[in-house]
Amino acid sequence: MLPRIVIIALLFGAALPLLARTTADHSKFEELQRPFQTGPEVTAACLQCHTEAATQLHQTSHWTWAFDNPVTGQALGKKNVINNFCVATATNWPRCTSCHIGYGWKDESFDLSSEQRVDCLVCHDTTGEYKKFPTGAGHPNYTPMEWPPKSGKIRQPPDLAKIAQRVGQPNRSNCGSCHFYGGGGDGVKHGHLDSSLHHPNRQTDIHMDEAGLNFKCQTCHTTGGHEIAGSRYVTKAADSRGQVRPGDEDQVLASCESCHSSEPHEAASAEQLNQHTDRVACVTCHIPRYARGGKKTKMWWDWSSAGRKGEDGKPLMIKDSEGYATYDFKKGEFVWEENVTPEYYWFDGDIRYTLLGETIDPEGVVPINRIQGSYRDPNSRIWPFKVMRGKQPYDAKQNILAIPHLFGKDESAYWKNFDWDRALQAGLLARGQVYSGEYGFVETEYFWPVTHMVATKEEALSCDSCHRQNGRLQSVGGFYLPGRDRNETLDFIGWLMVFGTLGGVTLHGIGRLVARRRGGR
Repeated sequence: MLPRIVIIALLFGAALPLLARTTADHSKFEELQRPFQTGPEVTAACLQCHTEAATQLHQTSHWTWAFDNPVTGQALGKKNVINNFCVATATNWPRCTSCHIGYGWKDESFDLSSEQRVDCLVCHDTTGEYKKFPTGAGHPNYTPMEWPPKSGKIRQPPDLAKIAQRVGQPNRSNCGSCHFYGGGGDGVKHGHLDSSLHHPNRQTDIHMDEAGLNFKCQTCHTTGGHEIAGSRYVTKAADSRGQVRPGDEDQVLASCESCHSSEPHEAASAEQLNQHTDRVACVTCHIPRYARGGKKTKMWWDWSSAGRKGEDGKPLMIKDSEGYATYDFKKGEFVWEENVTPEYYWFDGDIRYTLLGETIDPEGVVPINRIQGSYRDPNSRIWPFKVMRGKQPYDAKQNILAIPHLFGKDESAYWKNFDWDRALQAGLLARGQVYSGEYGFVETEYFWPVTHMVATKEEALSCDSCHRQNGRLQSVGGFYLPGRDRNETLDFIGWLMVFGTLGGVTLHGIGRLVARRRGGR
């Protein structure tokens, strides 16, 4: 009999690429049988048939980079939040928007209502040859260009006509072209999303294993009208719907329970294990470590140390034995880790962000975001997190997080003049804030729920991973955990029972010996 997850996957089309064939050969479309000079020209041809595609896309946060959290009321999204990687998108648009699904977002004047600005190819290319240029504001390079700068390496322009004639359903690499490289490099931001997931094996992720279930992103992150399910801004900490079946009104599969139910264990110990699911998220046991596909992830980023030069007077760059930069004069000091043990916290899905303009306490560690949840909340579960830590600039008079203008050829760009005052003045001004003229650096932390790189059941956490002192859940409070916690009254009663039993057995034995001697038996 097939395992339950395989049956569900088949029902929802996880194995569809093996069985189905597209009903349209785009190479036969006259609209695509001509040379294209730019990406927007390709989009115009796509929209002749896919008339509603751009309108649909315009409604998504993938396009707007804005998200109004219905739970907290906060205005979030990539263009609004502050992080502790490259800090913010404002004034750094051409570099940041190389991962936007559009063309030409290079400043605040970008027209979010333009249909031809939508980049169809970045999600629908099946050749693997379409790449946006890193500083091209979402465009690929249309002429041969050198990258990285001064490297002598020439990046050739993609063949847009060839790619347009071979478009299809998105695959892992389409999504991964941005999501695997968030934060400025391979695996930098998430830790559980990196280039190892282009072709993952069973040990990297049991669901995406290329030789096994081979899930693509849309298997769980179901789509409709170009809206993609599963948002980190409103993470579903517990899914009470149970298994989702064809015909159910809500077909979103972006939770473990939607396929596995809330009673997923079927082995002899199932009852004991299933008793945990109302308190422990599936990913807590089934993602014992992240960044375990052979790629490291950044765990620390110290902007305060940026701008140093070596003894030779040249900009300093230091790499470890594996080639990871531990110091970059443009960005500061880094700490990288691989096979990282998550940190665990109660989590109910409610995440509050420290937004631009909010007063901070520079004497302590400033949370970029704060996760909510507790043992007493039935909607909370114990979740695993990557916690990114570092130091970043803040306005020392106003006590607010600051935004540096990093990228550009103008005199205010930090990566041109390494002048924090000018960079912070330009960055804050771009977001409508006035810079006081004094800055400092404050330590921050940023919580990222860990949801990918699901291990095999053999590699999942065992009972004694948590039910012991100094185990995985040592710092998770608010409840009594057998094996980890002690209660003096219970301990006294327990030992009393032990000694009482031993005393009883001893007295009984002595009595038997005495009786035998007296009775001759």
